Amino acid sequence: MIIQRVVLNSRPGKNGVPVAENFRLEQSTIADTIQAGQVLVRTLYLSVDPYMRCRMNEDTGSDYLLPWKLSEVADGGGIGVVEESKYNKLVKGDFVTSFTWPWQTVAILDGNSLQKLVPQLVNGHLSYFLGAAGITGLTALLGIKEKGHIAAGTNQTMVVSGAAGACGSLAGQIGHLEGCPRVVGIAGTDEKCSILVKEMGFDAAINYKKENVAQQLRELCPGGVDIYFDNVGGDISNAVISQMNQNSHIILSGQISQYNKDVPYPPPLPPDIENIRQERNITRDRFLVLNYMDKYEASVLQLCQWIQEGKLKVRETVVEGLANIGAAFQAMMNGGNIGKQIVSLSK
Repeated sequence: MIIQRVVLNSRPGKNGVPVAENFRLEQSTIADTIQAGQVLVRTLYLSVDPYMRCRMNEDTGSDYLLPWKLSEVADGGGIGVVEESKYNKLVKGDFVTSFTWPWQTVAILDGNSLQKLVPQLVNGHLSYFLGAAGITGLTALLGIKEKGHIAAGTNQTMVVSGAAGACGSLAGQIGHLEGCPRVVGIAGTDEKCSILVKEMGFDAAINYKKENVAQQLRELCPGGVDIYFDNVGGDISNAVISQMNQNSHIILSGQISQYNKDVPYPPPLPPDIENIRQERNITRDRFLVLNYMDKYEASVLQLCQWIQEGKLKVRETVVEGLANIGAAFQAMMNGGNIGKQIVSLSK
């Protein structure tokens, strides 16, 4: 069977900025028949995520992420529909997902590597299982619950950087849902800031490209910052940490500003900021959602319930066609998206 697939064409280098041309669309073939325990699936949606930048390097810098190999098919979160099954728990027409879905139009996968999806849980929006009701939503929810230490009934303030992105836009809303009374977002355009406040319920938002972040934080967080959901690192995080309170908490979700630099993860803080962190006893522990998979099922159900009830607003940037996945990745790394970046093959 002839298929299309996307392979890693070249590496940007540890300190390079990824471009669409790092990926290549090509024709390939798969077997015409499937074996016992296998399923034939047609790809519907693929997830494009910042962590994938690390997989473009020969060394990902992580013990849980494998590098993509040159001229071999890339993979990540994906959703598809079963076309044929020789696996007893799946039948034709079932919707399924995997964290290691190959970037190709059709694939033969082991049935036991797939999770069956129930579209009704997300009001029929299947792609949400890659974002708000998937690993992105889990990162936001579990990060806040496990590392944020929100104390309902207190006067805490949470700040979210990268707040218009896939994880940040959920984290701010979940902060409110978990009992934090004030949430301030940091994003890169007026449009994003407006969406955060008017659509997603943030109390305020800062455009870091036009405004002085430190000054705005002093005005918008007069009692200081108690919880910082950090998606970006770098200068923005340094400004937030400088205004954090004693015994406050940093949730290390990501450090996208540092992903094109050859630095360890999490990147070390500048000496003056590290001194503040230590003097104020600010926690900054590495957070990995995969360490909390015992809470996976209950957490996904909570996210789905909030979506069904309209309490969790979801934004997606959808790009049509496998041929455009490289461009979608480049746009995401340049911060041009609002919400989750999805590539759709459903048409």
